[in-house]
Amino acid sequence: MKQRENFGSKLGIIMATAGSALGLGNIYRFPVEAGNNGGGAFLIVYIAVALLIGAPLMISEFIIGRRSRSNPIGAFRTISGKRTPFTLVGWGGVLSAFLILAFYTTVAGWTLGYLGKSILNHFGGQDLPQIQAQFTAFVDHPWLPIVCQLAFLAMTAVVVLRGVAKGIERWSKILMPLLLVIMVVLCVKSLTLPGAAKGLQFLFQPDFSKITGKVLISALGQSFFSLSIGMGALITYGSYIAKSDNLVSSAGSVVLADTLVAILAGIIIFPAAFSFGIKPEVGASLAFTTLPLVFQQMHGGYFFCLLFFLLLVIATLTSTISLLEVIVAALTEEYKLKRSQAAWLGAAITAVIGVLATISMRSSNPLAIGGTSVFDLLDHATALYLMPLGGLFIVLFVGWRMKKADTMAELTNDGTLRAGIRKAILFIIRYLCPLAIAIIFISQLIK
Repeated sequence: MKQRENFGSKLGIIMATAGSALGLGNIYRFPVEAGNNGGGAFLIVYIAVALLIGAPLMISEFIIGRRSRSNPIGAFRTISGKRTPFTLVGWGGVLSAFLILAFYTTVAGWTLGYLGKSILNHFGGQDLPQIQAQFTAFVDHPWLPIVCQLAFLAMTAVVVLRGVAKGIERWSKILMPLLLVIMVVLCVKSLTLPGAAKGLQFLFQPDFSKITGKVLISALGQSFFSLSIGMGALITYGSYIAKSDNLVSSAGSVVLADTLVAILAGIIIFPAAFSFGIKPEVGASLAFTTLPLVFQQMHGGYFFCLLFFLLLVIATLTSTISLLEVIVAALTEEYKLKRSQAAWLGAAITAVIGVLATISMRSSNPLAIGGTSVFDLLDHATALYLMPLGGLFIVLFVGWRMKKADTMAELTNDGTLRAGIRKAILFIIRYLCPLAIAIIFISQLIK
């Protein structure tokens, strides 16, 4: 078997994989979902779903990656011993990573641009209509969002081309603690605002009567999106995990870190929202229009606005690194390219589609296909089809196609760890995970 580069430590595994999971989905998508689904009620359901369904899904991808020591395309072929229809799942994972990276870097470019705006204090003395007009002007600018997007892609490529240990792991160990420190500082500031208690009450005091089927489906969808399930990243990162590392504890640590960051995001957002009379379900405009207004009304608002957009840049970068690594792993192993060549080629190919996604978000003369923007087409194709179907076939493969002995060998590190809870995990992978994913898939199609 070909010797592959590994993560250098368990901390490196957790930091890199948590970095893949942590992104815009945690920082503002989680507060939006919680705001739309009862606050504390949503939080309780989300934590349960992340632990009971999200963690086994993550473990499934780790199993495939470590067992095969290969990229998503080669992983199913290696384990099956031949080309099977499951090989298409690997191709789907790489395609998902490519399409997600293409439209995700559109928003990544916005975060970089807004970090620049916050440094230059463009929000000082502005009211909400003026800040909204700034966002429209930025998105509609003929070249600035594209430059920011390409700069973000270049930053991502520079990290990835350095390799697993010297690039991804090393930078994850720097970026993830920095992200956590920034979040704690913003949490402390948010908790000192007048009326902050109402925001905390909304987030942590559940009204169990609000737990409905809609809340369950939203929590399932959020955990799926937040944990990077079905996009090839976890299979790729799993292939870099050493045989001596505990897959179950590693996945559990990542899920806990992911949930912690989502909760911290809620502590940042909800007290600030309630303090300034903003509805918690305000939506995706929260990050680029509403919160800059809130920061201007705070003591030290310039500093905290700058910190917030630095937080978004870091969270987004850790996600784009994992997405580009999926593409790079496939190019280096399937087409025998050098890592540096694969990194720049992957970034360049992504840029072609990504720039179209960025142009399609303009309010004047947007680029649309059949009345739908390129950005939304990429979003819908991955969120509605590729990711759920990828996740479904992954758990079916681990639960039913792989030899049970091989699966348990990965779960128990060849028998050196007690089976115990791992048998329950395999049961969840076989039965509960396919059911949960089917619920998400059908509900999304109905929407």
